[in-house]
Amino acid sequence: MLPLATNLLKATFGYDSFRLNQEAIIDAVLHKQDVFALMPTGGGKSLCYQIPALIFDGLTVVVSPLIALMKDQVDALKLNGIEAAYLNSSIDQYEREEIFQQLRMNKLKLLYVSPERLMDRERNFLDFLKSLQISLFAIDEAHCISQWGHDFRPEYRMLSELKRLFPGVPTIALTATADELTRRDIVERLALRNAQIFVSSFNRANIHYFVEQKRNVRERIVEYLRGHREESGIIYTLSRASAESIADDLRQFGFGALPYHAGLDQQTRSKHQELFLRDEIKIVVATIAFGMGINKSNVRFVIHADLPKNIESYYQETGRAGRDGVKSEAILFYSSGDVMKLKRFVELEGNPEQTRVMLNKLSKLAALCETSVCRRKKMLNYFGEEAPETCASCDVCLSSFERIDATVIAQKAISAVARLEGTRGLTYLVDFLRGSKSEKICSDHKQLKTYGIGADISKDEWFRYIKELIARGFLQQVGAEYPVVKLTKLSESVLRGETLVELVRSVKRAKSRTGELAYNEGLFDLLKAERATIARSENVPAYLIFSDATLIELATYYPQSLQDLTQISGFGEVKLRAYGEQFLRVVVEYCQRFEINSKMNEKEVKIRREPRSEKSSDTKRETLSQFRAGKNIEEIAESRDLSPTTVEGHLVYWIERGDLKVREILPVEKIELIKRVALETDGLRLTPIKNILGEQATYGEIRAVLASLR
Repeated sequence: MLPLATNLLKATFGYDSFRLNQEAIIDAVLHKQDVFALMPTGGGKSLCYQIPALIFDGLTVVVSPLIALMKDQVDALKLNGIEAAYLNSSIDQYEREEIFQQLRMNKLKLLYVSPERLMDRERNFLDFLKSLQISLFAIDEAHCISQWGHDFRPEYRMLSELKRLFPGVPTIALTATADELTRRDIVERLALRNAQIFVSSFNRANIHYFVEQKRNVRERIVEYLRGHREESGIIYTLSRASAESIADDLRQFGFGALPYHAGLDQQTRSKHQELFLRDEIKIVVATIAFGMGINKSNVRFVIHADLPKNIESYYQETGRAGRDGVKSEAILFYSSGDVMKLKRFVELEGNPEQTRVMLNKLSKLAALCETSVCRRKKMLNYFGEEAPETCASCDVCLSSFERIDATVIAQKAISAVARLEGTRGLTYLVDFLRGSKSEKICSDHKQLKTYGIGADISKDEWFRYIKELIARGFLQQVGAEYPVVKLTKLSESVLRGETLVELVRSVKRAKSRTGELAYNEGLFDLLKAERATIARSENVPAYLIFSDATLIELATYYPQSLQDLTQISGFGEVKLRAYGEQFLRVVVEYCQRFEINSKMNEKEVKIRREPRSEKSSDTKRETLSQFRAGKNIEEIAESRDLSPTTVEGHLVYWIERGDLKVREILPVEKIELIKRVALETDGLRLTPIKNILGEQATYGEIRAVLASLR
């Protein structure tokens, strides 16, 4: 049956080949074996049960804990021509009856339900399912069933009944985050029989990880967002109040941002999420305690203004970025103070064993933030996966470190710990070394000789130096809830000058390297506009029409025919028929305007986004220089052996950058005329504007005005 699965992959979903363990997982499910599948967020877990659902004769029941995710999945399936539905509290009685009728008539291939709805004994829903032909149970977010999981939900425990009630129906359990202990617990609690275990790589290569010291966080967030205005992102905070206030602050700076947390009523949460999914706002500020459950593929950044509880949560939350495979960023603002706050959150009264597990997980997240080795490697190692020493895409690997002889600095720190007799924590130690006048410093300690001996070193540097001394064994932190800094066996040899100590003094950040091809951002913007128009008309989020990754392929390889489109990822048979002509027209028109040739013969080369760099604009700068010198478009084209269309494109480039005003090229009357028509046609596409204006304006003139509007 695998050849049929491969055909469905291309014809229905538009993908040329399986990823990670998808093929082996699907093969096991088709042989009606129980399966546990661990795959990274964005790794294609859904296809592992959706393709078997299309092959099996009966109904596949998908258990999902999140209403928004159910709707998202069902909308995406329907766009691919697949009959699917969901049952949850968001639908009315009439819709429920209609779905039940479809189920009785065997018209649905997939049904999404919450665990509470599935196991509702009062409504006898399981008895109803027994009257149907059930071919597969798929348990999404399966880590929720385990008390060792980072997102344990008691209602998931009821799912252990499924194997007893439907002994002949195979079950597939899927999750993106589970350590070894959690994996075993999932298999045991779901009573999976001779389960086939598949653990894919946790590596999300397209996500670039950065950890920064937590200071001036809101200013840093605003600074970052100014460089990413057109991109979607999620900001996580520890409290509801922070989510509200950060969203308020961002709106004052002109950013479209709304809060999302459990303190908002369901209607408000749904509204905010819907606006985000449809790109009507770019930013959601959410509490780390509240899962958003979204499948939005074009999230380009995730920022943690506060610390998550463990590496699993961090991995899952950062994994909401870049689900389409396009380069994305994860930024975490870290402070040891957050670790102390979270210790109170993870302690469970009356359950010392689970408290110990959760405190251990928190300490490992703190170690990830404080590490001086590749963060990606550290995270992958946590999940039991080997990784190279460097990744070239985290802040550690992108930084060069200057090491200095810091023996005297180490002696000062060790001497201070000795004088304090190992009774104080890291923050107190730093304040003591710097000679803080705070009343928190005991008056007796202010009389000690070592008080203030490190006043010439900044607070941040002292924190970094002492943490490195701890990491290298010259000092140690002891205690779980309130750790104190103590001496080690190596401390004395440093004090005596027998051991030299080198520490990192400064860090220089390099640019990220992705090793992929560039794409045409001008064409990409037009394709996004076309996608937005279609999404509005069909009342679905834009990314469900096509992901950014599909649009990037279009803007890289310039397909010129419907046959070419079949080679572009995401164009299955249904979407090719529904949208192929529209997107092809945008590409072909753009290529004609700018005399661009198709690159479909280069299709095997990988893609990346390349910012408009200074090097790429050398030829454009020469055009601008000649224009400033008084030459018109035709004269520049003749002198540089370029077409007038190419010269127009160069000038539009400088208009978009803000280095050239459109009124320097066109008279005010023509600018106003084009603006008026652009507004009437929604300003999204060249051809409708040109059709209205006719000979009153050229394509180049229209592009220049649209560029100025953007």
